[in-house]
Amino acid sequence: MIDLSTNPFNLNDEQIQKVTKICNDMTLDEKIGQIFCPIGNVQDEKEIDEFIQKYKPGAMMYRPLPSKEIKRIHHRLQSQSKIPLLLAANLESGGNGICLDGTYFARQMSVAATNQEKFAYDLGMIAGKEAHAVGCNWSFAPIVDIDYNFLNPITNIRTYGSNQETIIKFADCQIEALKENHILPCIKHFPGDGVDMRDQHLLSSVNDLTVDKWNNSYGKIYQHFINNGIGSIMVGHILLPHHIKEINPECNEEDYMPASLSKEILTVLLRNKLGFNGLVVTDATAMIGFNVAMSRSKALPLCIERGCDMILFNKNIDEDYMFIKNGLKEGLLSQKRLDEAVLRIIGTKMANGLFDHSEVEESEKIVGCIEHQSLAKECAKQAITLVKEQKGVLPLTSDKYKKIRIYNLTDQDNGGFKEEGTQLSLTNLLQKEGFNVYEFDTKRLDFQEVFEGGIKDIKEKCDLVIYVANYDTASNQTTRRVEWIKLMASNAPWFMQDVPTIFVSLANPYHLFDVPMIKTYINCYTNNDQTLQVLVDKLLGKEKFVGKSPVDVYCGRWDTKR
Repeated sequence: MIDLSTNPFNLNDEQIQKVTKICNDMTLDEKIGQIFCPIGNVQDEKEIDEFIQKYKPGAMMYRPLPSKEIKRIHHRLQSQSKIPLLLAANLESGGNGICLDGTYFARQMSVAATNQEKFAYDLGMIAGKEAHAVGCNWSFAPIVDIDYNFLNPITNIRTYGSNQETIIKFADCQIEALKENHILPCIKHFPGDGVDMRDQHLLSSVNDLTVDKWNNSYGKIYQHFINNGIGSIMVGHILLPHHIKEINPECNEEDYMPASLSKEILTVLLRNKLGFNGLVVTDATAMIGFNVAMSRSKALPLCIERGCDMILFNKNIDEDYMFIKNGLKEGLLSQKRLDEAVLRIIGTKMANGLFDHSEVEESEKIVGCIEHQSLAKECAKQAITLVKEQKGVLPLTSDKYKKIRIYNLTDQDNGGFKEEGTQLSLTNLLQKEGFNVYEFDTKRLDFQEVFEGGIKDIKEKCDLVIYVANYDTASNQTTRRVEWIKLMASNAPWFMQDVPTIFVSLANPYHLFDVPMIKTYINCYTNNDQTLQVLVDKLLGKEKFVGKSPVDVYCGRWDTKR
């Protein structure tokens, strides 16, 4: 029996009685609805009403929309729901996780680069205030993964880095601020992403740390937050083979399941050994890492049977609901486990005040406000890191550099869920400072330069070259490395020994792996407007570089340090 009087619920007798009565009075369809958190794709009020009436979900999550629109939708959803909904958002970087006009404060790695816990609190405060103002109450953040593998394309700047003590301290501050603003934090991605170089969106990835190494890293992190009363944890489609082997020596390797489907990891490790009593939600079940582990018709009921409480997202929602019903009939899912999951969900809602109908503040005064934008700029000032500096290149002056060429490096195609990113350009900002700046045109290559141009030619065209890499961390990517033009790598820095060259990364901090020859290299970690504005001030010598890297930007290699 689940004890709702202890962490993380801490309910009194009256609240426990209310939760128990709500659960006992629910129909089977209502209980099945409670364990689902569908992606929101209806905005018309009539369609919202029909959706809630038909599916009766326990939670929902919409991708970012204008604040007025998402506030209207959230209000309508709650008004039509018999039981209050958990309304989720990826509040990883600020209020922009739910509002298109919300504050893009900073990526977690940018916050860590400041080496000031204050900015982690600011991240949680801004995200929490802006999300609460539009009716959001559940944050799929902070991320408490360890960025061990510099080739991992999905953790990267979304993490607080590779030091577990930093992760704990900064996530603590972020969690405190979220809670103060009526947002339930959900830490992720148990049992820990960042070891594998692959993305669980595309396969079941692997955390292959030994039992001792995991216990002393990810284990310590999760134990800390569980002891401190974290209310919800997101479980990834990540294999933890050494723990499975220790817990169940008879299990064959071909039968190892990702954590979201593993009884050994969910029930034995997370529930029993680490003592987590709160709400467990799967990572998105639309991910390939979930669907390739076993048939979806079995995976959905079994993920609940083996220890999850809520299913994040759907494929065909009617089919998915039917899979749960069929799982109950076929014995894949017991009524006991379904009831336990529903009890935890309702208990979580009671513990976080969802049954208390309180008015939210006017979102127009909060979302994207000047105060929050100013705090984002302060964070950027403290975060931007000068990793390598060639003597004499900085600061930039228009006398020293009459003509500047900029190479913009970014994805060649769209895809993955990225932050909106900066609306400004380094080219325009430098032009406003009096520099003669032009961009290398990748669409219209100068074939004479590509095939025949020499040092004299490039020097006639520019006195300084600046590379601006914007490979933002995004889902469904196999790599976040620099990509050069295939034709003769014609935008690569072959001339760097003769023309002063600066490389700026707005996002991924590990690009020295691909440009070890570059002598002046800067990491920004966050590709928002404030960061680009501050970057210009630092390039011109108006601001000092003070950020400290929270990861090994040299990627464990000697050649990148030269």
